[in-house]
Amino acid sequence: MRKIDTITVALTGASGLPYGLRLIECLLQAKKRVWVMYSQAAQVVAKQEMGLTLPSRPEAFQQWLQQQHQPDAGQLAVFGREAWFAPPASGSNPADAMVICPCSMGTLAAVAHGMSDNLIERAADVMIKEQRKLILVPRETPLSVIHLENMLKLARLGVCILPPEPAFYTHPQTVADMVDFVVARILDQLDVAHQLHPRWGEDKHGTS
Repeated sequence: MRKIDTITVALTGASGLPYGLRLIECLLQAKKRVWVMYSQAAQVVAKQEMGLTLPSRPEAFQQWLQQQHQPDAGQLAVFGREAWFAPPASGSNPADAMVICPCSMGTLAAVAHGMSDNLIERAADVMIKEQRKLILVPRETPLSVIHLENMLKLARLGVCILPPEPAFYTHPQTVADMVDFVVARILDQLDVAHQLHPRWGEDKHGTS
């Protein structure tokens, strides 16, 4: 199994920006190298859902993330959607894994059909062709037949489809608890250790 050290996180225009931003935070805390990309629609959703104005320039967004999380030198990079010379654009220098969180149905469809019209779609296409871990966190309800068929097509290619579905057996007390449950499932798929909540059969101290 490939060791996962570099992870691309893409934020798109579906509801669920808190999941993506929390994921970035947890990956940086775990000392993973994180490459971030985001769509214009993600900026709109961040403003509507979280009251956050994400900078339009990748350099400014990277500076904002650095101020928020204080990563090590070289641990974080943010790329624009048209940055075709960025490492994730080529199979010669791909990340070890990629997560699109949240993943809009438009992005999911583009990935399923190999569109590669921007860096997010191209990076996902690279993950598939290089047979590396790709996780999509799609947020839509109800799901149409088109959505389901696109998900099935990707799942058959080995893509992990991980809908953001919080559980209640952990007795969440806050929205942050529910966000952490979903982020924990993503981290599990990436084989990144965490203590976001007790696992099934364990109490809060980690004993059975």
